[in-house]
Parts: sequence; structure tokens; C-alpha cells
Amino acid sequence: MGLAARAHCLRRGLPFTTAFHTRFPEYIHARWRVPLDLSYRVVRWFHRPATAVMVATASIEADLRARGFESIRRWSRGVDTTLFRPRPKDTIDAPRPISLYVGRVAVEKGLEDFLRLELPGTKVVVGDGPQLGALRGRYPEVRFAGVKTGEDLARHYAAADVFVFPSRTDTFGLVLLEALASGVPVAAFPVPGPLDVVDGSGAGSLDEDLGRAVQTALTIPPDVCREHAERFSWDASTRQFLDNLHILH
Repeated sequence: MGLAARAHCLRRGLPFTTAFHTRFPEYIHARWRVPLDLSYRVVRWFHRPATAVMVATASIEADLRARGFESIRRWSRGVDTTLFRPRPKDTIDAPRPISLYVGRVAVEKGLEDFLRLELPGTKVVVGDGPQLGALRGRYPEVRFAGVKTGEDLARHYAAADVFVFPSRTDTFGLVLLEALASGVPVAAFPVPGPLDVVDGSGAGSLDEDLGRAVQTALTIPPDVCREHAERFSWDASTRQFLDNLHILH
């Protein structure tokens, strides 16, 4: 669809913007070992005619500029702080603390960096994906809850004691905001995404030792997490998006 829209705009001489949401080169490399330089050459070709390339964070912007991308503009994310909010923790009946992951169960998410940790309490995984069957067999002690949406998803977030984000390839990680809005601290690697959302906020712990990050995050008060998440509003995100479109005129 993106290629078709791009071709249509170029054929008719219409200005357009693009958005860089996903590190496809890293995903392809994780699955099939395709060299990153080759994949980024294709991605750069796709975005080059755009009037603006929208990215979510400063670190992704810096990385893309270093790879030869131009006309980059910021478009941050927002979180529904009405749906995702602190709630009773009785949705998950399991030994505590509850260490939660929410997202796609796929190799590029680095999920095994979380699952292989020796942590007290219970690990819970919410989501589906191509690795689900294999990981269920490999980690029988982990509770795989499947896909959750809406109120059910929000209750699972709020029931956790720490949210573990093992991905090194995400450009933002909206799930980080959903967890923080639910009053749940974040444990992650110090990489783009977590660095942009969490670093310096006091609402999470970033460490190359993910187990140590989890233990530190467990000491963070819920109100610190909630207060930080409230800075990411959908109104601000929408204004950024519209401002990026205005440069077309």
C-alpha cells in the first residue's frame, strides 16, 4: 500500500509525507540475516521523495540522519490515560511480584532476554505471534495469557508490579506509556525507545543487566509512573502531526 501511494503521488506530482514507525532492516536481519546496509538502502529510497519523514523520538531521528535520511520531523505518541490507569491488582492471581510483557511474540522483540531471567514471583506474557508455541514449550513456568484488548488489557497492565520491555529494535514502544499510565514502572535496556520515553524520568530503570533493571524498577512508586505518562497527550501528538502536514502548503 505504501509503495502504491508513493507511486501515485510521484506520478501526479503530489507532495506527501512518510512516517518511520518500524525498524524493518533490524527485523529482517533478525530473521534472515540480510545486511543492514542493504535494507536501509531500500528504506532510504522509499522515504527520499517525501517532503517530511516523521519519527517518534530524538534518538531515532539521530540514527536516521547518520544513515543519510533527510527532512526528518518529530511526531511523538500519545496514551489514553482514561483507559490505562491504576486499578486493583487482583486480575492476575499468581505469586508476586508480577513481571509483565505486552506485545508481539516474535524474535525481533528479544522476549527470551526476559523469559530466561531468574526473577522472584511470576512472569506474564500478553500477546501472540510466531514464537508463541515454541516459547510456551521452552518456558512452561511462564504464564502466557494470549491477546488482550480494551478493558481486559488495561486490567492486566494495572495488575503488574513491573513492565519488562526487552526489545532493542522498537522506534518508540507505545506499551511503555500504557504501562506507565497504569502506574507500573518500566524495566528495559538503554536503547532508543526506552531512552526517549523513560530515561531521566524516574519512572523506570534502564540497564544492560535486565534483571537488575527489574529489581530497581520494583522500588519505584506508582504515582511517579502515572505522572510521567500524563505528559504524553493525544492532543500534543495530533498537533505535531498536523504541523508536519502544513509544511506541504
